[in-house]
Amino acid sequence: MKKIAFIAISLLLAISFWNCEKDDICAEGTPVTPRVIIEFFDATNQTTPKNITNLGVIATGFTEGFTFNGTNKIEVPLRTNVDITELDFVLNGADNDPANDETVTLTFNYERSNVFISRACGYKTIFNLTNVLPTDFTGTWISSLTIEQPNIINENETHIKIYF
Repeated sequence: MKKIAFIAISLLLAISFWNCEKDDICAEGTPVTPRVIIEFFDATNQTTPKNITNLGVIATGFTEGFTFNGTNKIEVPLRTNVDITELDFVLNGADNDPANDETVTLTFNYERSNVFISRACGYKTIFNLTNVLPTDFTGTWISSLTIEQPNIINENETHIKIYF
């Protein structure tokens, strides 16, 4: 009887390992939900990239966010459970003087699609930007923005350009 139980257990283990597939482990480097890539340019010469200094980006209603300094390209996440993300872009928001902060709230409107990656990795969300508001930046540190690539499928290209 012990011999039959041993054979049965051995057979079950062999079958379970045999049925293990390559996608049972989510490999490092597997594409995940992409962030929106925003590149900054000089408002007076719109082909010239311009580094942003002391930029804080924070979701509306939150107390902590992201800090960017000395770069002209940033990556920020969009919400995956709703079709809208509001982010405060705070110029001088990464320094210690809140008196010099200049805030512009950008509202990203988009459609979401969930794409199956594998059993181990699950799904990733891709986005299709429909618009970014406001469209009038009079009196703010941003001169204008353009949506360069509305389909946010990966992080290999610029999705939005901000001119300041």
